Amino acid sequence: MTDAPLILWFRRDLRLADHPMLVAALASGRALLPVFVLDPEAGAMGAAARFRLGLALGEFAKALEARGSRLILRRGAALPVLEALIAETGAAGVFWQRLYDPASKARDAAVKAALKGRGLLAQSHPGQLLHEPWEVETGQGGPYRVFTPYWRACRVLPVAAPLPAPKHLPGPERWPASDRLEEWAPGAGMRRGAAVVARWQRVGEAAALARLDAFAGGAMAAYPAERDIPALSGATSGLSENLAWGEIAPARLWAVGFRAMQEGNPGAETFLKELVWREFAWHLTHHYPQILTESWREGWGRFPWRGDNPQAERWRRGMTGEPFVDAAMREMYVTGRMHNRARMVVASYLTKHLLTDWRVGQAWFAECLTDWDPAANAMGWQWVAGSGPDAAPYFRIFNPAGQAVKFDPDQIYRRRWVAELSRRPGAEALSFFDAVPKSWGLDPAAPYPMPLVDLAEGRAAALAAYAEGKS
Repeated sequence: MTDAPLILWFRRDLRLADHPMLVAALASGRALLPVFVLDPEAGAMGAAARFRLGLALGEFAKALEARGSRLILRRGAALPVLEALIAETGAAGVFWQRLYDPASKARDAAVKAALKGRGLLAQSHPGQLLHEPWEVETGQGGPYRVFTPYWRACRVLPVAAPLPAPKHLPGPERWPASDRLEEWAPGAGMRRGAAVVARWQRVGEAAALARLDAFAGGAMAAYPAERDIPALSGATSGLSENLAWGEIAPARLWAVGFRAMQEGNPGAETFLKELVWREFAWHLTHHYPQILTESWREGWGRFPWRGDNPQAERWRRGMTGEPFVDAAMREMYVTGRMHNRARMVVASYLTKHLLTDWRVGQAWFAECLTDWDPAANAMGWQWVAGSGPDAAPYFRIFNPAGQAVKFDPDQIYRRRWVAELSRRPGAEALSFFDAVPKSWGLDPAAPYPMPLVDLAEGRAAALAAYAEGKS
């Protein structure tokens, strides 16, 4: 049995460095079979996420091949697929990196129980987070519910040092058959938008590490002041897409950021806080899994949000008549991502000015973002809507016009993405019309729409609804 190979079940961890599961597997001395399973959980992703996953798998396969290995692709429910591979290869068992959403935890627990019941190896390993969600506790021994004390706790906890990538991965004498990635058609749901969005993706571990080096050596210093200015595309790290698919480990970001903070970089601590904000989202998701589907705060089930509606459809199409909101939505259709300040503004506009259920927006972001992260997406929407982890939520209503004046005073961001605001729109603004469905019937030559709601009236209506909903 010592000669039997190990199956490495990759999911959202498509990298070779800083990978505890991979280090443990190499220490076994066994041949290694890297596998990705397109199971129902992965298949249920939104169009943009599945498209970006396809790009990540293609790049990861190349990285494995450069080290003498290969990536086996299989489709189906995880347990029977893995059992079939074990039968085909005589594998001693399966290693994987932990995930923390309810569906993944249930799936992984079932896989572990079944394999161990047969006397096979079944090991889960850390790596997606800086700290396991159960390791960070309040003084009373429970989970945190507020970010600031959670950050203070994480700030002093040790983080494992970065791990090197292996130069070679031992493989079996005979490789099992693999699906072809093209057969999965990961970009099919994007239709014509795939070609537009693909140009903005920086895929794979090498690209992620280069991004981090460039950011640490440059924009990090001004990060606290410039990260909220959406027109400054180089002011943030851009690593959200790479983190989402595990092309870089949070431990690597922490090591670089913490060293920069010790060296006096003025932006390093703010950067580390943003990294821990992602960590906090998964901490809450692990301890309060209902945050993904239900209002996190008690008493919010009776709030009078509207379900999907025609105004929400205008929001989806980037045709609200509020330039800052529309610019953000159009940026997402062209690039697959959206600036963080803009995400807060569009979420506030939908949930407060349009009084639409946060789950409508959450679902649309899940469909359209290439950096989709289920925990961060849910917590972000609930934080803005008022039903999530925020100390004073209901009266925080972002005014899109005021946000534009403050963070886009020269209209660079709005004109960059909203073609109708310029006599000679640029290629990026026009790309929006190439990316969205033809059925929307949008035309850059058409007049820009009038605003859906008066902002002052919308704010007053939201405050009235919040007061009624909380009474």
